[in-house]
Amino acid sequence: MSRPFESEVRQDFERARQHGFLADVRAIFARRSRNLIPYHEVRQRVAPEGESYRGVQTVPLSQIVGSMDRFQDFNREFFPRQRFTAGRWQNVDRAYYQDIHLPPVQLYKVGDVYFVKDGNHRVSVARERGQEFIDAEVIEGHIRAPFYANMAANELLLQAEYAEFLRRTDIDRLRPDHDIRPSALGRYDEIWTHIEGHCDWLSAIRHEPVAYRDAVVDWYEHVYCPIIEVARKRGLTERFPQQTEADLYLWVMRHRHAIEREQGHDIGPAPAARDYAETAQSPSPVDRLTGVLRGLLALPERIIHRNDG
Repeated sequence: MSRPFESEVRQDFERARQHGFLADVRAIFARRSRNLIPYHEVRQRVAPEGESYRGVQTVPLSQIVGSMDRFQDFNREFFPRQRFTAGRWQNVDRAYYQDIHLPPVQLYKVGDVYFVKDGNHRVSVARERGQEFIDAEVIEGHIRAPFYANMAANELLLQAEYAEFLRRTDIDRLRPDHDIRPSALGRYDEIWTHIEGHCDWLSAIRHEPVAYRDAVVDWYEHVYCPIIEVARKRGLTERFPQQTEADLYLWVMRHRHAIEREQGHDIGPAPAARDYAETAQSPSPVDRLTGVLRGLLALPERIIHRNDG
């Protein structure tokens, strides 16, 4: 005995797959990933400072950008990428035709975006049907940096690292006018290592433990800011316009450590910045072209693993 609406649900799934395929093709030409964001990639970069149960809410589908476990099965708009999802997808779609009420999906909210904990296929079918909102049971994780749905995956992960940096350092409260924003993933960890080292140094010269909050302020005022001041005065920000001031700080600190290993003594942040400004070369047109080509030839974001459960 055939299932009711079988032809319709098959056509709906194939149309959704076609929409997903075309969106992925457009993303390739636009050089912008349309992958769903794996929640664990965010969670390993930032620890929420608390959670709140928000109950059942009506959530804009456009703000659901990732998934806990099915991030390989759908694209950023939740159109299906894998044919093996057809069975569950069509069951959800059939329920719409039969006016069967489905339970709310379960979402985890971070900033202004949501990750699907349960209900990926329901979100996908709703997107294919042109819905703008969906009922969801929401748990919110509280972080200090905003997340927005129009952020690319790399931007969002950078923002997660920034939020964790704020949680560790409190610099948004200690120095609200700071502008420490590296342009690549992993660099906040490098900066945090500098702060830890500075804390140890302060403790050694003061012969007493130094609180991290005090070390953060001292590092910012006596290490970070002097380097940035030299970088501005010596034109490093103009010579390297694609880099942020935090990137330049890291370059100078690596240069400083190299000099100290060679000379065997501390030369200080400002002298290191001045020496770097005298030796650093702006990228040539060939170097810039090479960087562009590397970006174009880069592999898509790595796939971690697939959970078919």
